[in-house]
Amino acid sequence: MERRRMDAALLVLFLGHLAAALEVPLDLPQPPTITHQSPKDYIIDPRENIIIHCEAKGKPHPSFSWTRNGTHFDIDEDPNVTMRPHSGTLVVDISRAKAEHYECVYQCTARNKHGTAVSNNIVVQQSRSPLWSKEKIKPIVVQEGVSLVLPCRPPAGLPPPIIFWMDNNFQRLPQSSRVAQSLNGDLYFSNVLRDDSRNDYICYARFPYTQTIQQKQPITVKVLNMDAINDTMAAFYNDTDLFSEEPADDRKPSFLIPSGPSSSKTVLRGQVLEMECIAEALPTPEISWTKVSGDLPAKRTSFLHYQRTLRIVNVSESDAGDYRCTARNQLGSVHHTIHVTVKAAPYWISGAPRNLVLAPGESGVLTCRASGTPKPSITWAMNGIPIENSPKDLSRKVEDDTIIFTDVQAGSSAVYQCNVSNDYGYLLSNAFVNVLSEPPRVLTPANKVYQVIKNHQALIDCASFGSPIPKITWFKDSRSSTLDGDPYILHDNGTLEIHIAQAHNSGRYTCVARNSIGIYENHIFLEVKEPTRILKQPEYKVVQRGRSVVFECKVKHDPSLVPTMTWLKDDGELPDDERLILGSDSLTITDVTENDAGVYTCITNTTLDHDSASAELTVVEATPTPAVVYERPDPPTDLELTDQKKRSVQLTWTPGDEHNSPIQKFLIQYEDLLHHRGHWHNLTEVPGTKTTAHLKLSPYIHYTFRVLALNAVGFSRPSFPSRVFKTEPAAPDENPTGVQGFGTEHDNLVISWKPLSGLQSNGPGLHYKVMWRQKAVDSDWTTVSVANNSKFVVSGTPTFVPYELKVQAVNDYGAGPEPAIAHGYSGEDLPVAAPENVQAIALNSTLAEVHWDPVPFKSIRGHLKGFKVYYWRERSLHKHNPHHVEKQILTFSGNHSRGMLPGLHPFSLYSFNVRVYNGKGEGPPSPTQQFDTPEGVPGAPTSLIVTNPNLDSLTLEWNPPHVRNGRITGYTLKYQPVNNSNELGPVEELALPANETSVTLPNLKYSTRYKFYLNAKTVRGAGPAISQEGVTIMDEVVLAPSNVPLFMNVPPAGEAEEEWQKELVNGSQNIMLKGLKGGLSYRVRVVAKGHHDQPLHLSEEVLVTVPAVASRQVDIATQGWFIGLMCAIALLILILLIICFIQRNKGGKYPVKEKEDAHTDPEFQPMKDDDCTFGEYSDNEDHKPLKGSRTPSNGTVKRDDSDDSLVDYGEGGDGQFNEDGSFIGQYSGKSASRDTAEGHESSEAPSPINAMNSLNSFV
Repeated sequence: MERRRMDAALLVLFLGHLAAALEVPLDLPQPPTITHQSPKDYIIDPRENIIIHCEAKGKPHPSFSWTRNGTHFDIDEDPNVTMRPHSGTLVVDISRAKAEHYECVYQCTARNKHGTAVSNNIVVQQSRSPLWSKEKIKPIVVQEGVSLVLPCRPPAGLPPPIIFWMDNNFQRLPQSSRVAQSLNGDLYFSNVLRDDSRNDYICYARFPYTQTIQQKQPITVKVLNMDAINDTMAAFYNDTDLFSEEPADDRKPSFLIPSGPSSSKTVLRGQVLEMECIAEALPTPEISWTKVSGDLPAKRTSFLHYQRTLRIVNVSESDAGDYRCTARNQLGSVHHTIHVTVKAAPYWISGAPRNLVLAPGESGVLTCRASGTPKPSITWAMNGIPIENSPKDLSRKVEDDTIIFTDVQAGSSAVYQCNVSNDYGYLLSNAFVNVLSEPPRVLTPANKVYQVIKNHQALIDCASFGSPIPKITWFKDSRSSTLDGDPYILHDNGTLEIHIAQAHNSGRYTCVARNSIGIYENHIFLEVKEPTRILKQPEYKVVQRGRSVVFECKVKHDPSLVPTMTWLKDDGELPDDERLILGSDSLTITDVTENDAGVYTCITNTTLDHDSASAELTVVEATPTPAVVYERPDPPTDLELTDQKKRSVQLTWTPGDEHNSPIQKFLIQYEDLLHHRGHWHNLTEVPGTKTTAHLKLSPYIHYTFRVLALNAVGFSRPSFPSRVFKTEPAAPDENPTGVQGFGTEHDNLVISWKPLSGLQSNGPGLHYKVMWRQKAVDSDWTTVSVANNSKFVVSGTPTFVPYELKVQAVNDYGAGPEPAIAHGYSGEDLPVAAPENVQAIALNSTLAEVHWDPVPFKSIRGHLKGFKVYYWRERSLHKHNPHHVEKQILTFSGNHSRGMLPGLHPFSLYSFNVRVYNGKGEGPPSPTQQFDTPEGVPGAPTSLIVTNPNLDSLTLEWNPPHVRNGRITGYTLKYQPVNNSNELGPVEELALPANETSVTLPNLKYSTRYKFYLNAKTVRGAGPAISQEGVTIMDEVVLAPSNVPLFMNVPPAGEAEEEWQKELVNGSQNIMLKGLKGGLSYRVRVVAKGHHDQPLHLSEEVLVTVPAVASRQVDIATQGWFIGLMCAIALLILILLIICFIQRNKGGKYPVKEKEDAHTDPEFQPMKDDDCTFGEYSDNEDHKPLKGSRTPSNGTVKRDDSDDSLVDYGEGGDGQFNEDGSFIGQYSGKSASRDTAEGHESSEAPSPINAMNSLNSFV
């Protein structure tokens, strides 16, 4: 009977394990499951809000409640506590309450209609960082060589603080085998040295939760030898020795801690065991550890603090026993034995109980198997209630750590709590039993793709759920048979394993989940990839310093995987140095230095695998070499094509000799043996540091490649061609560009495009599928096929209609991609309509604005280019102006409805019309319209001449303006005299009527030149003026002879003895005689002189009398003699003033001098040693002070005593100056320099500006 019960339990246990793999989807009914909760011992920061976590899932979503210290916690009654929505997490606002009020034991309960789950007991405690108790620490005086313990004794905190010792500069105190900090924080000295003397031994405690650091009062340690101690203490103890024994001698070790020969220690399983032994001795002892009852666990053991501390992590029961620490020096050794006992809080043996999903009528088991030392007790609860107090259920049986369920029924769902506890802790676990009847479903995503590397293990998942538990079967491709034998392994959770995957294992797999309620299948794909391998590994290199080196790392990989390459130096990252150049498959180091020596590793990674290879670089000193000869590089060799694909290939080569000039780049060329045999074309360039290139290719080309190398000298010869690589034909990848439509006639449409090149054709039989249709009409595409041409003409189209156009490239292997739609128009024709409602508005006398209405689009019959305004001047509105009919054209590009006509003639009649034009030409004109321009200002009078000069009058004659621009309303005449210096006098103005063309100006000054300005006026204003000059009378005679003489002889009349004055005539018929004197008569004759041998022909003498003229009124201020005289007088006065100043300096006494006498110069006064004042000073000259001056009793001069103070010039205030010595310096220096430099008092007031400059010069 017992055997049958055991078999049944094992069967139920097996079923329970199967059920454990099931994860219930959240859309199905299920009891609550706690997903997140705060730790059992929850230490909080008292400065922040308290957050106690409790999250759970279930269907329906659970509700939450809490207990505090074992009783219900009514959250609504505490205003400081809130619960997060859709959660059980509590938030305590401590801004209005103290954190210590919430230091309690909390437990969360999550429930729905299917059960209740409970959390652990959460003990909330606030972290504490109490202050160090204030104490006065006396200095410690010790003898050199003795042991010493400096206590720390930090305040008890929660959690305990971290202890460390530092000095005043916050530097950690050095520790060694002689000085060490114990686990309790005290500082131990095995023996002290004189160097240990200091006054800043400070113990610090850092409290981790609050991140605060507190310090103990500094400890002063004075280490003295015996003589120093006796000398120091004698002063205080009546010269008696404080220490009567001899100085500390060498001694064997003894333990400071632990005390005695043995001790014991208890540690919990899984925790860290730390044991320490600190010994004192002289010389310093060494510590060693052994385990008496066995060996130390090597992987879990470490020695800290110079072997003083033995540390064992993750303690287990096997670590119990006796441990011995030994302290040893040259004088002996001492031992201490520590007995270690290992206890254990409860821990799971086979994991916590797992949720159980059963179908009605099924059986199952919940197991709560745990252990501990001492052995823990196990209690069960259902929905938070002890199971013995729960309703009886015949399908449930509790046997110690197991609950067996038999023939469960719907409605039996519940959450079971297993509590395992002993003296050292407890474990609480929730596990639900969910009774469901559910058809199978596969949880692995459909069509999921698994990728593995060839010859590696492949695991294909088929996670499923159903109740009863579904059975999983697998099929491949055609589903001819199930996969349940070699090489396939089917796991209990539905996973299909292929131990060594091969390429033929790739394909589609079908996972079928089946139970008594239904069936479900899912498709999954497996791809087996080629492994990534380094074909050419980096090689060992020896390179001279300053040269370059290249490590190659060529990789072969699966075409569908993208590798990435990483380089390491000495198993670390490459230095951040621009000399290290990373290529796609190489590492180049330029200008190599000694620091570059090392091991370089290239690692190539894909998403599935990786490979690596290493090589060493050795750097040697450069050796002297003969003169370097630079040549073109040798051609590359060993061209190899790898990684071949439909549209790409990888080309690899070996560089030739550089000939002392580094290769800068490689040029890759190709030859198309199919289309252009014998012609090489440039394909791409790569840097000189690379020896491989990934080439993108076009279809339907028979490629051969060659490579040229370039250095500073030039290109190498081409390499030998590679083998032929043929790309398969394919449909075009692109369509023609530049598709456009336009018309050359009014009834056609020309569709043009840029044809594809030979490389773009991708195959034979290239032609174009041309398609078009009217844009605004819902019609089908019209299609034609065009070959060997780049345009097509569509005839019989309507005039200027929009079309949609498409051109698609096609060859024998198919059509290119769907072409984009272009737009065009059929041919244009001349516009058939003119602009309407045309009118013009004259804005001013030279500018008019023309308006018109737009022309309907249909009437334009083409692309609107703009409008043209034809306009011409019919005539002037003035009767004297001629008739004009010259036409002008003004063009307005674009769609306008108005335009400006500039440059018009004022006071004129204009005609105009407007025409629209398109790409074909102009349309008909609009009806001709007219407009008048208003009057403008007239032009200048045509001429202005001066006639009838007299002594006091002149006559002016003029002609009206040629350009009148309106009706002349009058003239304005302005005139002014001009003197001999061409300076203008006052202006006189005279208004004249429009019908006059001359005027006589009376009452002018005789023998005076005048300048005249005359302008005409219209109603719009005055126009520009014409100017002229004239003279009232001149001392000049004009003679007009009837013959053509060669000389004029002019002697004064009545002075026969005077010689005749001659004036050359040069054939003129009149001559103007200048320089004649008024009141005298002159005889004038004309002499005709021929050749030298011919006689002179004299005319009759004419008597000319020049009238006497009164003397001119001359402005004396403008005469040169007067200006010169004034300058001479000014210079003479200046010389006299200078002489006067010099005499006064040599002679009398002046106020400044008197001041110098009254106020002696401080720089020349001897300074008294006792009171730092100046002594007596005498001058050979008059010592009487200036009247009104004051001499202070202390012999100093104040600035308010000076007559040169700014107060004299009304600068305000009382004129007081601070006595800082700067003003006194005004009277320093030699007497001679003072006399000449400072000037003297004169009859004129002194300048305040000079006074200020004097002050400023001393400040």
